[in-house]
Amino acid sequence: MNRKQEQILAEIAHDAMIDKGLEPEFGNDVMQQVNSLHGPARENDPAIRDMRDLAWCSIDNDDSRDLDQLTWAEKTDDGSVKIYIAVADVDALVKKDSPADRHANKNTTSIYTAGRMFPMLPERLSTDLTSLNENEDRIAMVIELTVRDDGEASQGDVYRALVRNQAKLAYDRVAAWLDGKDDAPDKVKNVRGLDETLRLQDKTADAMRELRHEHGALDLDTIEARPVIRDGQVVDLQQAHRNNARMLIEDFMIAANGVTARFLSRKELPSIRRVVRSPERWDRIEKIAEELGERLPPDPDAKALEEFLVRRRKADPTRFPDLSLSIVKAMGAGEYVVERPGQEPIGHFGLAVKDYTHSTAPNRRYPDLITHRLLKAALKNEKPPYSVDELDQLAQHCTEQEDAANKVERQVRKSAAACLLQNRIGERFDGIVTGASSKGTWVRVFHPPVEGKLVHGEKGLDIGDRVHVKLVEVDIERGFIDFVR
Repeated sequence: MNRKQEQILAEIAHDAMIDKGLEPEFGNDVMQQVNSLHGPARENDPAIRDMRDLAWCSIDNDDSRDLDQLTWAEKTDDGSVKIYIAVADVDALVKKDSPADRHANKNTTSIYTAGRMFPMLPERLSTDLTSLNENEDRIAMVIELTVRDDGEASQGDVYRALVRNQAKLAYDRVAAWLDGKDDAPDKVKNVRGLDETLRLQDKTADAMRELRHEHGALDLDTIEARPVIRDGQVVDLQQAHRNNARMLIEDFMIAANGVTARFLSRKELPSIRRVVRSPERWDRIEKIAEELGERLPPDPDAKALEEFLVRRRKADPTRFPDLSLSIVKAMGAGEYVVERPGQEPIGHFGLAVKDYTHSTAPNRRYPDLITHRLLKAALKNEKPPYSVDELDQLAQHCTEQEDAANKVERQVRKSAAACLLQNRIGERFDGIVTGASSKGTWVRVFHPPVEGKLVHGEKGLDIGDRVHVKLVEVDIERGFIDFVR
């Protein structure tokens, strides 16, 4: 193969974007708009608070450049903890119906592939002018809430503020320090008060997480494998493992999204909610439990399912990611729906929360940008910038485009996996069935963690079944990996 695999994967991603109705490139009008900007947003609105003196920090992947959130926490006089989540105010520069907004509306999300990243917004915005970059002043939407020792959170508040990221930190390094396996990162040592606030944030996130699990939040642990490319070639698939730092940010974002949803509800405004309905295939989840010697109630029950998952994680931690994957497949995908004022929320089954929106990643997710515009209208007591009918259409569109983006990412992951496996034809692997329908039966092998189609011997198999398969063919261009049993 003369061409580098990375180049082939970039071309595959580009073609897949077009095939799925996504725009891989920014139009000239978008770039003209962005190039005309002279700097980050500056406003003289007296309602914007100055909170630059707090020891804000970002925690993200090592290679992340589009920084959407900062966090801070402090003890209150009564022993509770007040937490603050600052989220990039992208709308300050990307106005509704502007060229950049129209492109973001088209794709609705950033798409991350091994060959190339397709940002929702041009990088001059998402990694610079609207990113909460280290040692830069930025306008942000701040979400504030108070958390008691037992993890119970207050209704919370939302307002705009000027913030400054004092330290850009990475998940794995922070986790190693919080777990006592390494010294504090130099940036944590050098910023006054950052050590204390991060330890407080970690403790508070633990309390919030424990309470959610008591209410039935599902503690799933699916395998996310990212292709490792060296000198243009795929050399490995690397799994991203959950750790304290990742869970801290996850828990704070879940809390922030709840505050946002309730804030809009109190203001009697419609909102776009992120929902996961009660599992459509609860019968399959029951069967998976039964095969493991367990029993679940006949009707969907998040608390019973979570207790089952806790037992299985303890009993068989090695196979727990595979069980998690089976449960996720049987539960069905999340979706965006509009909640009208006064309407009973559908909720998020997996998180065991009633009020949930997406509001914490506006540089890379369009529903979050929509939510920020609704929040600004609420703060100013103005008419919402979208009608309920427009929000209905946008919610459906965002759900469809997210599905399209997931298919692009999945296709390129499979092509990258095919690159890795192209010299292993004829080898046998242990795996788990991840999909079974009239369209075919799909298997993910354990090592390396890649998914392919079972082209022979699929009869009688269902999601979650264990199999021993042989690799018979790969097709990098089409992203095909074929197994037989």
